[in-house]
Amino acid sequence: MKLIFETGQEGRRCTILPNLSVPEYILENDLQRKQELMLPCVSETEVSRHYTALSNRVHGVNNGFYPLGSCTMKYNPRINDEAAGLPGFTNIHPMQPEHTAEGCLEVLKEAEELLCEITGMNAMTFQPAAGAHGEFTGLLLMHAYHTKRNDSKRTRILVPDSAHGTNPASAAMVGYTIVNIPSTEHGLVDLEALKAALTPEVAGLMLTNPNTLGLFDKNILEITRLVHEAGGLNYYDGANLNAIIGRARPGDMGFDIVHLNLHKTFSTPHGGGGPGSGPVGCKEFLSGYLPGHRVKRENGNHFQLPSDESIGRVKMFEGNFLVVVRALTYLLTIGKEGAADISGTAVLNANYMMKKLADTFTVAYPGICMHEFVLSLENVKEEHHVSALDFAKAMQDYGMHPPTMYFPMIVHEALMLEPTETESKETIDYAVLVMKELYTAAEKDPQKLKDAPFSQPVRRLDEVAAARKPVLTYDFTQV
Repeated sequence: MKLIFETGQEGRRCTILPNLSVPEYILENDLQRKQELMLPCVSETEVSRHYTALSNRVHGVNNGFYPLGSCTMKYNPRINDEAAGLPGFTNIHPMQPEHTAEGCLEVLKEAEELLCEITGMNAMTFQPAAGAHGEFTGLLLMHAYHTKRNDSKRTRILVPDSAHGTNPASAAMVGYTIVNIPSTEHGLVDLEALKAALTPEVAGLMLTNPNTLGLFDKNILEITRLVHEAGGLNYYDGANLNAIIGRARPGDMGFDIVHLNLHKTFSTPHGGGGPGSGPVGCKEFLSGYLPGHRVKRENGNHFQLPSDESIGRVKMFEGNFLVVVRALTYLLTIGKEGAADISGTAVLNANYMMKKLADTFTVAYPGICMHEFVLSLENVKEEHHVSALDFAKAMQDYGMHPPTMYFPMIVHEALMLEPTETESKETIDYAVLVMKELYTAAEKDPQKLKDAPFSQPVRRLDEVAAARKPVLTYDFTQV
């Protein structure tokens, strides 16, 4: 399709903005543009068609099955958007006097209390704008804790090989050295390797439970105990909380810090760059280090208080506030019983789908899984030269988004699938039928998968060139 700059004609226009409601201000000459701003000249019809065409090129949860493992691409109830669209929230300004924004402070406080109850934490900040930002913030809390204790020798973070790729990256950004902890043949943390790595230099452990293989670590209490006994802290990556919400709490497992993905577990839209929200919770002994101000409630009034020990802001104001409104709406809608239903149905859907595929595909770690599972197509690639990428491309021709590919990296030719609790049995049955049909095609007509997709706006892209030489600006000299 054409870019919007390539549509329309000079002089064509579309008036959709309201009249100016504030005094007009003319910038000083030295602050004004030296050349005309390049804007497309299009009519309302062309604007409408342009954005409709863009939306038709994107696959979202509202288009079809979206089993992107470790991403929890669940359907987001429209009531969340209605609440976030209320004028009292959308017309607020972050710099207006505190006493005029008590409703927003109440949202932050109530969301904090509910999420602390769900995670077993004592305090929480909503400043982090995404999951990785939350990881970074959580590790800053850990660093502040050890610094306050004059324990500067603790420079290492333990990260299992089944962790999310952002874990070691976040630790490195804080200045830590990463120590990799291998998995056992059963996909769990190798306890002996963990014990060997627990030196006096260890600041803490970053762990996802259930892990990216979709497995709940049966040794979790021993793991966190060992880290504590070695003087380290335990950090919980909350990306997979959808599997245990309402049934188990990271705080009860021995974790001191947790980040959450409101745009995953708590049903706020994500994908395409945000906005996201990665709040960080912690136990009471770490609460003074949280960034920014804490919201307090007293006699029905809400206000903010600073902390002298705070690590400082990690984002302006209180993060992506309307994402928090959506998450709170979701929590108030589902209630305590609904939270347990979410995790129960998510785990049921994953196990049902895995069992249906197990007679055709190789399940990387057979047995009961949690909310997601991993298939290995290594044998398919060896026998028929059809890769996990080929499978993922071909699935798009059937109205489905492909699963997560080549992750976790400890599984060769991996496809990680997460059918969330919002998917029906009929949808999962269809996906199973498609995947088995593609498996047969890989055996009998492998070139069909290698040429796929056939129905998408673009076919096979040069992904290496796209990553290494992205074109991020438009060349107006072509107009």
